[in-house]
Amino acid sequence: MKSLKVVSAGGRWLVLAAVFGVCFAQGQESPPANEPAAPHGKVLFSRDQDSPEVEKKAKAPVAETAVEVSDAERTSLTFTSYDLDVHLTPAESMLAVHARFGVRNTGKAPLSRLVFQISSALSWESFAAQVGGQTAGRVVPLSFTQHAIDTDADHTGKATEAVVALPQPLEPGAMLVLTGFYSGEVVQSAERLERIGAPLDQSANADWDRISAERTALRGFGNVLWYPTAAAPVFLGDEAKLFQSVGLTKLRQAEATVHMRLTVEYVGDAPDAAFFCGRREQLMKVSENQNLPVAESPGVATAEFSERPLGFRALSLFITDRAGTVTDNSLISAVTDHYDALPSYGAAATKVQPLLAEWLGAGPLRLLNILDHEGQPFENDALLVVPMRAATPEVLAPSLVHSLSHAWFGSSHVWLDEGVAQFASLLWVEQAQGREAAVKQLQQEANTLALVEPGPSSGSPVVSSANPAGTSSSSSAGSSDSDAGQSLILASDEVYYRTKAAAVLWMLRSVVGDDALKRALQAYRSDKMDSDPKEFQRVLERSAKRDLAWFFDDWVYRDRGLPDLSIANVTPRALDKIGDKGKGFLVSVEVKNDGDAAAEVPVTVRSGTLTSTQRLRIAGRSSASTRVVFEGTPDEVIVNDGSVPEVTASIHTKQIVAH
Repeated sequence: MKSLKVVSAGGRWLVLAAVFGVCFAQGQESPPANEPAAPHGKVLFSRDQDSPEVEKKAKAPVAETAVEVSDAERTSLTFTSYDLDVHLTPAESMLAVHARFGVRNTGKAPLSRLVFQISSALSWESFAAQVGGQTAGRVVPLSFTQHAIDTDADHTGKATEAVVALPQPLEPGAMLVLTGFYSGEVVQSAERLERIGAPLDQSANADWDRISAERTALRGFGNVLWYPTAAAPVFLGDEAKLFQSVGLTKLRQAEATVHMRLTVEYVGDAPDAAFFCGRREQLMKVSENQNLPVAESPGVATAEFSERPLGFRALSLFITDRAGTVTDNSLISAVTDHYDALPSYGAAATKVQPLLAEWLGAGPLRLLNILDHEGQPFENDALLVVPMRAATPEVLAPSLVHSLSHAWFGSSHVWLDEGVAQFASLLWVEQAQGREAAVKQLQQEANTLALVEPGPSSGSPVVSSANPAGTSSSSSAGSSDSDAGQSLILASDEVYYRTKAAAVLWMLRSVVGDDALKRALQAYRSDKMDSDPKEFQRVLERSAKRDLAWFFDDWVYRDRGLPDLSIANVTPRALDKIGDKGKGFLVSVEVKNDGDAAAEVPVTVRSGTLTSTQRLRIAGRSSASTRVVFEGTPDEVIVNDGSVPEVTASIHTKQIVAH
């Protein structure tokens, strides 16, 4: 077995071994006051073939035969915290982790055993549970078996699944804190793609996670299971279930807290920094033998990531071998060998900066970190892993808008965190190509949304505002509370938290105006981003001085599908005089909404290049009317301009026969 070492760094001890089958509840302690501090980098303890026999006997037996486990057991656990002591030996592709994690039974039945998965490249070595409270409790070793299961949540196409016996069942709603120790060799693998017939070059381009002397890149659930997870097996060939599982897992664990202590063993040049869940920490280097030449000198580098909420993301870990180069405008820090690309990226960021400053705030909250890496791009907050190549700023700017938005704005709610970045991309298209091009792109994206949104509820009467016996046009009569679809505050699919979220922000822009939305975005990004999902509504209402409950109820807090509008009636009436002007028409327009979501759309009366527009709100399952005063003789009426996504077409026209 590979040796696992305990090293001292900065006066603290990083404990990475399990003794008597129980992982230490706390991985750090100070040396006794009456003993001299251990020299930096000195090996204090090595667990190998010469370790005491009692430790070897403490290991739980590994089952060779698979234990039957139900998917209900696998999906009944929600992780509430991760506290990881991670030890990497990149030259040997080795990973060893002492994990302390909290879980809650979110299922409907008591659990007499718990099921956890890690990559098939790793093996479980011990489990223990903390009972009786975190301070006065005691640590109890737990027996377990482990076996391999097929799942494409890991790049190997398999996972090592542990079935952990509990001394007493974990009741629904109850929580438990466990410790576990596992280790193994993580190399690049594309087995899950190769077994479905993907070409080797495409497989390597998509599955590039590994630990090696050249690169450490671990993207987490859906790519490589380097930390404990619990999920039902999913497969790439089974429609979109893998991607749905990734999204649902992120959503379920969004409120979990994460904390990590990292130790990296190296020989020669020390690594520079670590990126954990998008956050960067400088690695502190300790050489073990400073008398050797640099190329031969072993050492360790350490970093600690303070406890924070995980948010809507998988746990990712990257190690860089050198410091990033910061562009002249201090917007981007890039780790790359393609130094000829840096000026282009800096110039592209400079082009994007005025738009983001106008909408999101004077300056970014943090740098955008870019890691130059061949293969499929990866993004985690303000970290972008992407191939960097020299290109013109005009070519780079559209893609950088989205990534730089994450450096300017952040939210604990994914529909805002990703939606604002997608919205900024639409603003860039509008600035560069005009509003018509931006609306066209919005419509194209909304076509995908229309395919997945729930249809209108059946059997609900359409209520007209012209009918006093019915409810008013501003009510939500007949609206559906169907569980189909996803509300934005509980969205787990990209089509909702990116596409629909961007459309919602674009609609809010029309409802409250540019200035009010700009003030709200800048005020929200500057506060503590309260986890209350209604905080952004309150900020926007204060900025716009308008009640927006009707909009947020239908578009954010619930998924009522999309509106389904049609022009029910157009009645023109000639006017001899409009104020102190000449003749014209008063055009009455009735719009019907067969969908369940309310919509506020522009109603435009046009003749050639002459137009007159009013905005009209139509509640779900109802109709509403407006009157448009028009100078001259009108030719047609246009309802919606493509900016409000609908079930089918999002632009409606009707010719006007004026007498």
